[in-house]
Amino acid sequence: MPSSMSCSMNKVDFSALVSLMKNQMVERPNKASAGTLSGHAAGEPFEKSVYHKLKELYPDHIFKQYEYLNDIYLRHPRHITVEQRYALLESPTALFLLSRGDKATKEWSPTNIFEEKQNDTADIIYYNNGFYDIIDVKTRNNGKTAMPPNIISAYKLARMCALMIDNEEFDNINIDYLEIDWKEDGAKLLCTDAHHGDLFRANPEMLYINWAAAMQIQFHVCDLDQSWNRDRETWARHYLKVFVTSAEHRCQKMREMYVVPFMKYLED
Repeated sequence: MPSSMSCSMNKVDFSALVSLMKNQMVERPNKASAGTLSGHAAGEPFEKSVYHKLKELYPDHIFKQYEYLNDIYLRHPRHITVEQRYALLESPTALFLLSRGDKATKEWSPTNIFEEKQNDTADIIYYNNGFYDIIDVKTRNNGKTAMPPNIISAYKLARMCALMIDNEEFDNINIDYLEIDWKEDGAKLLCTDAHHGDLFRANPEMLYINWAAAMQIQFHVCDLDQSWNRDRETWARHYLKVFVTSAEHRCQKMREMYVVPFMKYLED
């Protein structure tokens, strides 16, 4: 185990992980081609690198989302109904974020296990004794100016906050983001810098919701505000206030632009 990382079994040491990722090199995904790397293609090898480092350091606690679900279902073969399998996730909030839905859960079997999906909420899960840390890895090409990436659906986040409040789950869920900045170095990609952001340390008022892009919250992790120092319940309630205010403004704007100008044509 590298001496630079202290492995607390209660949580991931993101500060040390950021240090470990800096200057790491991975194989260029399409090194046989001179083609431009897409965001997902470039991100995949770095995501795998983060996953393998965490797996080495926390071997019993790090999973891909589909691995975690397969693991708990395989370890409980007598849980065969959807309800029984959902109950294995001890948290209603985690269930909402991580489950694959009724149909997929019903059809799961040891011979029909889950595979990785690009739209999974978590790239990586750290799970320990009822605590879920959802870890998402974002990558950024230093050689290009890019818009902030889609992070998470603002609506999904609102539903998550409602579940947290309804079930008083404020200490068993965390959402962390890791940004890997990279540049091409011959047949490899070099991590020039890395950044960590904790979603629950961001002031909800600083989160940008792009309503035109499927209601996605968008930010570069390196720019994520980390000034919030109040409790999780207050964060959840404050985010819901921000979300509802933004949605009401959006509804009013939509009505003014797309309804009011045409109402006179609908009159008898």
